[in-house]
Amino acid sequence: MYHSSTQRRHWTFRGEEELARCRADANRKFRGKAVTSGKVQQTEPVLLEPQDELAICKYYEKRLLEFCAVFKPAMPRSVVGTASMYFKRFYLNNSVMEYHPRIIMLTCAFLACKVDEFNVSSAQFVGNLRESPLGQEKALEQILEYELLLIQQLNFHLIVHNPYRPFEGFLIDLKTRYPMLENPEVLRKAADDFLNRVALTDAYLLFPPSQIALTAILSSGSRAGINMESYLSESLMLKENRISLAKLLDGMKCMKNLIKKYELPRPEEVAALKQKLEKCHSLELSLNTNPKKRKGYEDDEYVTKKPKTDEEEWTDDDLADSL
Repeated sequence: MYHSSTQRRHWTFRGEEELARCRADANRKFRGKAVTSGKVQQTEPVLLEPQDELAICKYYEKRLLEFCAVFKPAMPRSVVGTASMYFKRFYLNNSVMEYHPRIIMLTCAFLACKVDEFNVSSAQFVGNLRESPLGQEKALEQILEYELLLIQQLNFHLIVHNPYRPFEGFLIDLKTRYPMLENPEVLRKAADDFLNRVALTDAYLLFPPSQIALTAILSSGSRAGINMESYLSESLMLKENRISLAKLLDGMKCMKNLIKKYELPRPEEVAALKQKLEKCHSLELSLNTNPKKRKGYEDDEYVTKKPKTDEEEWTDDDLADSL
């Protein structure tokens, strides 16, 4: 249950300001380690600012969702939600300058498949990269190298409560206890759209999954011109509990604002930030002892797909080929 879960105790935060502090702390800690190593100065322009790191994370989280969307066999939504949550949690306390999001995002998806018992073999997983057998082997090697690190950085809190099960529960409740709405299934399409959009924001780190699901239902009803106030007051018995009702409505307003103000970074901004990020990794600023983990990846210049040599590693271009 969510209310007794590690998600509620450790990964549900009080507000956007707290999330911003966590990300700023992660950025500051890495800057400190990089300066201590003697390779850069504190004001070195190659180092990313917290807002730059957030933009990079937004870009790669979108790539993660795109990868999951075309995955074969079809990946359940719960697995996608778990992978996305792992990615968000990881970069609350870690810097993209130390751990490249290209491999972290795939590791998140790989681990989510295991935890949510989506039965695909490692060979099936990397087979979705549409890379040469050698390229798939290299990608898998990197994923396995990072898997334990990911688990550790998640504090071994691997169970994720997504809003999809409560969403289905609310639809069933509407069908059985709310006769005023003749066909609750009419709400599904717009509610699904809301859930897809809110998943890109920080809502999963701020609100219980049931509240996100209910907001999706009510948002869909509002778009369809369906007044569902009586469902809240009568069926959910919030009429007499004005404090809980006000808190619920405030949360719904906040989620809608998160969606409204969410923006993906512009392509030219992403290109510039990725150049800086690759410079960070080429300077080997990370304190990882594994050379492959320090090196990360090669440049993101487009190259014609070709077999890889033993010394090459899996890159952004390979991910582009897989989508």
